[in-house]
Amino acid sequence: MRPFDEDAMSVASGFSLAEREAVYHAIMTRRDVRSQFLPDLLPDDVVARLLTAAHHAPSVGFMQPWNFILVKKPEVRARVRDAFAKANEEAALMFDGERRQAYRSLKLEGIAEAPLGICVTCDPTRSGSVVLGRTHNPRMDSYSTVCAIQNLWLAARAEGIGIGWVSIFREGELKTILGIPDHIEVVAWLCAGFVDRLYDEPELSVKGWRQRLPLEELVFHDGWGRSEQ
Repeated sequence: MRPFDEDAMSVASGFSLAEREAVYHAIMTRRDVRSQFLPDLLPDDVVARLLTAAHHAPSVGFMQPWNFILVKKPEVRARVRDAFAKANEEAALMFDGERRQAYRSLKLEGIAEAPLGICVTCDPTRSGSVVLGRTHNPRMDSYSTVCAIQNLWLAARAEGIGIGWVSIFREGELKTILGIPDHIEVVAWLCAGFVDRLYDEPELSVKGWRQRLPLEELVFHDGWGRSEQ
């Protein structure tokens, strides 16, 4: 360990009003995109900026457990689309009656339409068997990887790029298609591409699947279920 260096620190300050509004605008207008992708390829420098944003996410113990598999070949994305379709039908059967019908009416992926797929993985072995901050919660590596995904997603929103997170897979099938080692966890398949339109509200809300919960119902004070005195 290196000794503390005062010169390694700089003054902390809030952003300007315009910068702050831009951050919140990206957060509030981020959407899970499924069907608005344009066919235009994403320039390499733009993809590099998105990955750089992801790579600057917080990670417990600074373990940086993520990898990003960029998938452009249509034939590979077609195999992934087939794996989704199989799992999606399994998922539909878990719902009953009208809920099943509503589920089947939803478009839940843009794997073939998006020009780029990004498979985000987590390597739990990257920092060895004992990791600072993960000693009592072994899932902290996965949570760190999710932070990288959120960084990428917000950066993409700022670039006018839509991202869709596809989670309906059997992990083993995705690992087989992409040659991912057994010990690596698949955290997300992201569809990425330019978009010219976005829903004003989350698509599942617009289509009546589920509505945003009131924030005040989710905030407790000094213990579970306690309202502010």
